[in-house]
Order: sequence, then structure tokens, then C-alpha cells
Amino acid sequence: MFRFSRQLIFSLLLISGNACSDEIRVAVASNFFTAIEALARQFEGETGHKVTLVIGSSGKHYAQIHNGAPYDLFFSADERRPRLLEEAGDTVSGSRFTYAVGKLVLWSPSDNLVNEGGKVLEQGKFRYLAIANPKLAPYGKAAQEVLQSRRLWKPFRSRMVRGENIGQTYQFVRSGNAELGFVAHSQIKRPGETISGSYWEVPQGLYTPITQQAVLLRESAVARNFLEYVKSDTAQKTIRAHGYATH
Repeated sequence: MFRFSRQLIFSLLLISGNACSDEIRVAVASNFFTAIEALARQFEGETGHKVTLVIGSSGKHYAQIHNGAPYDLFFSADERRPRLLEEAGDTVSGSRFTYAVGKLVLWSPSDNLVNEGGKVLEQGKFRYLAIANPKLAPYGKAAQEVLQSRRLWKPFRSRMVRGENIGQTYQFVRSGNAELGFVAHSQIKRPGETISGSYWEVPQGLYTPITQQAVLLRESAVARNFLEYVKSDTAQKTIRAHGYATH
């Protein structure tokens, strides 16, 4: 019943929203780029509205929004920053929700480097390991928790290459500046494609769940339409196809 009602509300919003085209600006965490790009294309095709995406670290987006950056929506890589914005009165009350649960993987473009259980970490047969900055990126914090659980955080400090966000971290590995790194599962998974290289999907019990939340920053019919679209069954299926879990 709930699912039907939500779909009905979304359909009504689409009808009302088609009266005239409009544009919204959406601040998005780097790890969610490919997924929200697909969602934005679907939404634009159905409604005629324009979705402009601004990609970056959740920490930087949070600071910009708190200082008045003109975004309509914020898709964070965590739940903490949307909650802090809500508590500070920087959001539309009651709009915050979980759109995806992220998965951390240890990945290398080389076919045989990352082995079962990520034992390559203890074996140490690499020069550099890339992670996102734990102070700015939830995926970096999760990677730090994994390394600390294996007592490798301090020994690896001189061998770490730190990305400002998870997008830059992925590029460090892909370009060969680091042989392997902790990245988001969504960065190496594409619908209908085989994952290249070697990887280990880190068990979620080894790090704090990466609960990714979105929030409406200023009232707008089009922005609300887009939020309702993201909650739809079609959009949730797209999100899972890009390597996330959903509720």
C-alpha cells in the first residue's frame, strides 16, 4: 500500500511538474556520480526538467551549503552531514532520507593482485595503497577502520596515497599511481559489465555502515519531484545495479 501511494504521489507530481520546465542544482558525493547521472537522465527524459550535478566530497559540499551555496538538493556519502545541516536549520524539515547504503572494496586494475580476504595487505607486495581522506570522505573513514582492525594503519602511513575524495582515490589506482586502493563498489561496477582487475568486497561488519542520505535544501516542486523519483522502484533498481544496497 505504501509503495503504491508513493508511486501515485510521484505520478501526480510529474503531471503538475510538466506544466513548465525548470532546472535544479544538486550537490552529489563523488561515489554516487555514475548512479545519479543515470537517474538524472531518466528524470529529465520523463519530465523535461534539467538536473545540474555538482560532484565533490561530502565534507566540502557540507561546508559550502552551510555557508549559503545555492543548491536545491544534497546527496551526501553519509548521514551525519545531512543531519547536521538539518539541525542547523539549513534544510527543508522532514525531507532527509536514506537513498543508498555504500559498499567498500579493495581494488586493483591488475588481475591477480587483490586476493581472497584482502590478504595482499599483510603480504605487502605493493608500493602504494590509495585511500580517501578519512576526515572528508566516509569511504576513507571506513578504509581506516578496516586497516586499524588489522593493525595496519600505522605501518602503512608512509605507503598511503590519500585522495581528497573517493573519486580522486579511484583515479590514483586507475592511473597506476597506487597499485591498489579502497574505493566504492559503485566505482568499479557498471550495469551489465564485468568488473575488471581484481577486488575484495570488504565485509560490512568490518566498518561502520555507509548510510548515504539526501536532503532538500530549499523548497521547489521540481526538487521534490526528483526526490520522489529517487524513492521510486525504478530508481531504486538503478541504484542497486550500480553497486549499492537499498532499504
